[in-house]
Amino acid sequence: MTDTSAWEQHEAAVARLRASYAAIPAGAPVRLAKKTTNLFRARAASTAPGLDVSGLTGVIEVDPVARTAHVQGMCTYEHLVDATLPHGLIPYVVPQLRTITLGGAVTGLGIEATSFRNGLPHESVLEMDVFTGAGEVVTVRPGPDDEHRDLFDTFPNSYGSLGYATRLKIRLEPVPGYVSLRHVRFDDVDVLAKAIAEITATKTYDDGGRTIRVDGLDGVAFAPGEYYLTLATWTDLAGLDDRNVAPSDYAGQQVYYRSIQERETDLLTMYDYLWRWDTDWFWCSGAFGAQNPAIRRLWPRRFRRSDVYMRLLGLDRRFDIADRLDRRAGRPLRERVVQDIEVPVDQLGAFLDWFDDEVGMRPVWLCPLVSTGAGSDGHKWPSYPLEPGKVYVNAGFWGTVHVGPEAVDAPKNRAIEARVHKLGGHKSLYSEAFYDRETFDALYDGAHLAAVKRRYDPDDRLTSLYDKAVKRR
Repeated sequence: MTDTSAWEQHEAAVARLRASYAAIPAGAPVRLAKKTTNLFRARAASTAPGLDVSGLTGVIEVDPVARTAHVQGMCTYEHLVDATLPHGLIPYVVPQLRTITLGGAVTGLGIEATSFRNGLPHESVLEMDVFTGAGEVVTVRPGPDDEHRDLFDTFPNSYGSLGYATRLKIRLEPVPGYVSLRHVRFDDVDVLAKAIAEITATKTYDDGGRTIRVDGLDGVAFAPGEYYLTLATWTDLAGLDDRNVAPSDYAGQQVYYRSIQERETDLLTMYDYLWRWDTDWFWCSGAFGAQNPAIRRLWPRRFRRSDVYMRLLGLDRRFDIADRLDRRAGRPLRERVVQDIEVPVDQLGAFLDWFDDEVGMRPVWLCPLVSTGAGSDGHKWPSYPLEPGKVYVNAGFWGTVHVGPEAVDAPKNRAIEARVHKLGGHKSLYSEAFYDRETFDALYDGAHLAAVKRRYDPDDRLTSLYDKAVKRR
């Protein structure tokens, strides 16, 4: 049933957004006035008022029969899942961190363990309202007959350079209450890559003669010769050997990523599976002592989440805490290497071998994905041109490397960009990028992006993608 009041509140929120945009002087930077972020790019501090998106943080309507939801652009996946899961439904792709917003995952790039069969978040969008640089709200849909299909297709990976999603209609998929996990170790990266390709093709895994249905697929490279795939199977507990088995709790004293090496099977509630990585920000909470058993017992559960760690990281950046400690200890200057990249599955071994030699950072998160090509023409998304139907593997690595005085020139990050490009891959733009303009435009179809921007932002009020992702502001 449609909630009239929710729609009315949404329209009022859009009106406030329009008013806040009109109040920003021409030539002044346009930014979102929001408290949380999952971006790792350096940005200049600003005291200028931002866009008022305070009323665009909720779920307008869930239709459990049609399996769709109308969602406001600044709604976090945490709140979205809270609204859909009681109906036995979840978005096609739920990114790992609770405070990622739906609009952010679509204008940026979200990914998770269902991406090997469901693609990326923007590929399950049925309709979207975009607040453009012209100060207008444009409704866009996939399909060659939509007059704004250029905006729909170019919006993914545009990071606000074309506008901001105020409402999205998305597809939902049915899920049971639990997830059964099987952690499979591989000693050879080429065997790992072959297994990923086979699972992606069949959505199953032959576990010693027993066929496992695979609904979610991701993995971790802990060290050269130590790779794991985690096979997730949605389950209502029927068919499990022990109906009384208790689901694991990794929001308590145990740490999820360590369990991958310690046990072959596991059981989680669907809710805990969706946020298994958020509790410890993958493994990055260790930098704050949150994995130390003594500290963990004193660290309240409600503060074991990625946005808390992000705020702590912000304090480190503000006061240069890590750099000060390194200088005091005589350690070389650190380079921050926080990136997600995609390479074709047959190049995964080549990338990891090179990464071990040149960067030397582990663990590395692995997440297979296949673009569904669900845009207006069923082909590539212009601003992030993955080949539809082709298997890629996302490699995520987040940390620092001691490199010495040259750290300020980001040699490791620049080398990663060059290697990924050479291997036929792509790099997400939520973190720092160092491409020259010509290379950037070639990789992300800058000419097409500029043409679409001219149509929907004729006065060039919104910051361009290159300026957002590469230039230091």
